Amino acid sequence: MPPIDAPTMAPTMAPADAEVVIEEPVLAEPTLPVVADDRPLGPTGRPMPLLPDPKPVTEHGPARVISMCNQKGGVGKTTTTINLGAALAEFGRKVLLVDFDPQGSLSVGLGLNPHEMEYTVYNLLMSRETRLDEVVVPTGVPGMDLLPSNIDLSAAEVQLVHEVAREQTLQRVLGPAIAHYDVILIDCQPSLGLLTVNALTASDGVIVPLECEYFALRGVALLKNTIDKVQERLNPKLEIDGVLGTMFDGRTLHGREVLERLVQAWEDKVFHTVIRRTVKFSDSTVAGEPITSYASDSSGAEAYRQLAKEVALRCLDA
Repeated sequence: MPPIDAPTMAPTMAPADAEVVIEEPVLAEPTLPVVADDRPLGPTGRPMPLLPDPKPVTEHGPARVISMCNQKGGVGKTTTTINLGAALAEFGRKVLLVDFDPQGSLSVGLGLNPHEMEYTVYNLLMSRETRLDEVVVPTGVPGMDLLPSNIDLSAAEVQLVHEVAREQTLQRVLGPAIAHYDVILIDCQPSLGLLTVNALTASDGVIVPLECEYFALRGVALLKNTIDKVQERLNPKLEIDGVLGTMFDGRTLHGREVLERLVQAWEDKVFHTVIRRTVKFSDSTVAGEPITSYASDSSGAEAYRQLAKEVALRCLDA
């Protein structure tokens, strides 16, 4: 006699049409980690969103006014103003660029000679007889106009000190343009003086271009304090539309670490688009045209087209 606890050797026969159930441990979930999103990670360490083309427009206006602002120089404010504006114009938006820096880099970057300008934004600010349409000039990009500037604008900061409501001067002169454009981009000077406060007071939003370098991070807190003060005292509707990483070199550990810290500090305010270093930006500036037309198929042009989609999705088509 076999032991009582030995297994019975005779097989148990089931009916032909019965379902055979094999008793095995049941796993509630797959053994692999569940990934909510299979999109590739972008340079910011987040999944890259699928960005649709901006919605087509049948009529223009009212414009959203956006300042490119950072008190540190050389971070890509002017380059971003030119190329974001050109990319938005490619998508059918009517764009006005405002050169609000006495250095006049935006005007020079679009092929204008600062010494041959009859009217500039300075005349518009200081003379009530000067009309907006007398100062605005077309650029080589269809759908994109420019309000030029030169060194004369440096005098405005001193002269405006004695004006009533001096912080609202730019807002007043841009008023007639709101109904005719979809986007107005203001290229601010690299300081937090009266001209920059004027730009912030006139704006609906701010884009902060930030070089992916340690010293560029240090000044952002001061800029944020200025934006908060303008929002509290002069322009309650002002908001930060986004922070843009520029001059990024993914080959360096330093660049990747700065971008990581930027995302930690600003979270979803950081654009998924990151502008990488390329010599094409310098070449297009010398040529006096945006990179979207100078080197249309370059990585820089594609980056600004992607940024234009992201800006439209965040604050134009919302």
